Formats: sequence, C-alpha cells, structure tokens
Amino acid sequence: MNARAGGGHVASHIDYRPGLLRLLDQTKLPAKTEFVDVRTWQAAVEAIATLKVRGAPAIGIVAAYGLALAAHELASRSVDDDAFSTAIELVAAGLVAARPTAVNLAWAVERSRRLARELLTSKTPHQDIAASLDSLARTIHEEDIAACHNIGRHGAGLFATPASILTHCNTGDLATGGYGTALGIVRELWASGKLARVFVDETRPVLQGARLTAWELQRDGIPYTLIADNMAASFMHRGEVTAVIVGADRIARNGDTANKIGTYGLAVLARAHHLPFIVAAPRSTFDLAVESGDEIVVEQRRPEEITTFAGVPCAPAGASAANPAFDVTPASLITSIVTDAGVLAPPFAVAIARLGVGTTAQAAR
Repeated sequence: MNARAGGGHVASHIDYRPGLLRLLDQTKLPAKTEFVDVRTWQAAVEAIATLKVRGAPAIGIVAAYGLALAAHELASRSVDDDAFSTAIELVAAGLVAARPTAVNLAWAVERSRRLARELLTSKTPHQDIAASLDSLARTIHEEDIAACHNIGRHGAGLFATPASILTHCNTGDLATGGYGTALGIVRELWASGKLARVFVDETRPVLQGARLTAWELQRDGIPYTLIADNMAASFMHRGEVTAVIVGADRIARNGDTANKIGTYGLAVLARAHHLPFIVAAPRSTFDLAVESGDEIVVEQRRPEEITTFAGVPCAPAGASAANPAFDVTPASLITSIVTDAGVLAPPFAVAIARLGVGTTAQAAR
C-alpha cells in the first residue's frame, strides 16, 4: 500500500505486502530517511516499543499488519488449528503489550484476532486466514486515512478567519495511516486559506515536534515556528496563538484524554489565556470501557530518554529520572473533540454516548 494522504503529498511511511512490512524509521528523522523491513510480529513489537513507528493510529495499523505476518508464518508451518489459535492469542497479547496507553493498538489487534477466531471456527484454511488478515489490515489502514480527512474537514470548520495554531508532539502522516488528526486540521486550514502559522512544541523528551512535525510541515510548505515546550505560555500571553490543537491516545467515556506528556500543561495554559483547547482523534481512540482518566494506564518509559540527549549524557551519572510517556487532560479543560464523525462539545459524556463510539480494547487487555 502506498496511500495518498492528500495535500499534494504521498504518505508512504507504512507499506505492506504479504510477508513484508516496510516502515519509515522515525527515530532517524530528520537527519536520515531510512526504512526498516519487518518480517515477523516480534519485529513489529520492537518497532512499536522503540518508537520506530509511533502515534496511536499508526501503531494500531502496524499491529494489524503484525498479526497478519504471524498468520502467514504459522500457515507456512502447517500447524493444526489448536496450535494456530493458541499462537494467534499469544501474538495478539504481545502486540497489545508493546505500548499500553494507545487504545487504537488494542482496538486494531482485537478486530484482527476476532476475525481469525471466526475463520478458524468455520474451518478456513490457514493460508486463507492469513490472506483475510492481510485484507483487514489494509482496510484498517485505509479507514484511518479516510477518518483523518474527515477530522480535518470537521476541525477546519471551527475557524472562520486565519488562525495561528499551537500543536504538540506529532499528529500527522507519521502518527496515522496518512494525513493526520490535529495536523489533518492544520492541513485543511492551510488548503482553505485559513492558516496563518503553526507553533510547533519541540515535545520533550524525544522531540517528536522538533524532529517529526517540523519535518512534515517543512516538506509540505506549511509555515511553522518551532518553540521549546516552556515557551508556550509566553506566546499565548502575547496574543500570538489562536487555538491549541492536539491528538489523543485514549479518550475515556467522560471525555478525559490521554496524550503525549505536556498536553495537560497546555490545556491549563489555554484555559488561563481563554483559548480554545481542541482534541482531534478518530472514533477508534475512544474507550468506553474506561469511565475516566483515572483508569487510564500511563506508559512509563526508560529514564535514559531524560538523562541523555541524542545519546549524550546531560545529567549526572546515576541521576534518578521519571519518564511518563503521557498525561491525562480532564474533560473540563477541553473545548471540543473533533472526530471523523463530527465535532463533540461538552458535556462530553453525553456527546460520546450519542456518538455511539467505543472499542473492544477491554477484551484485548
């Protein structure tokens, strides 16, 4: 698959053919454009865990392809149905465990696992099951691209005049099947003449904003200004920011939202400066099994991401460091949630229930 992402560019960071998944290695950007070949589900887990691929929708897509890779390998070994079923369950659990916060990962894996179970029950040949999982993974990929375009259109409709948008982390092609969630809105604003500038938070500690969002915007010719995370309040105070738009990794039933660490602080700052704080996410990011943000498991990553910078120590040897990958923004600080089905407004518990969204993530945990 080499899916068109719109806006005059092609998103080719995830490419699949049976038995081979090729991923753009995001850890090497922007210095190098290198691809990694993934031939096993274990390699897919490693790519997800080490941030070679990241972004909630993107890792869901990669996980679906990873389960398909496992099915092809099992089919080539001519195992019996019981062994095939047991292995698929173990692979699904391993993929879901790669990053626990992003619900899209569990959602995509559960869709694939459920299909495999159904086909096994009907005594479908294993090679045909693998081919069906290929097809489902491609469908998940294509659905996400379409969802991002819808998010972009719905979100752009919130603005009548040229806006200066502050965003955090990376929510574009690289984080999705293509086009992006928060950056999908940015791209739609740019295409419709309603974008003045994007302020890009560098996004410590691994600089997804500086390395990835700036790279995407520069590639597409969209004007941006890179800022350190701790500069956001100053630019808001000076009246240079129109709105904050961020993505999401999991949205609870009440609208509480888990996203890249630093998002909560931006929401507090936006409220203090009377600015809209907008979350952009596909319906697959909602988890109705979670009542509130208090129940969301936040991934804890290696302290070395804090104590080193580009591999060079920047703290004393033996320094103690905390490194939560995400924080949770209370629904009370969110102005709007833009989905592929439309824009949700408070009270979010009511709006989410009416939207009829939800995932089977709980079953996958």
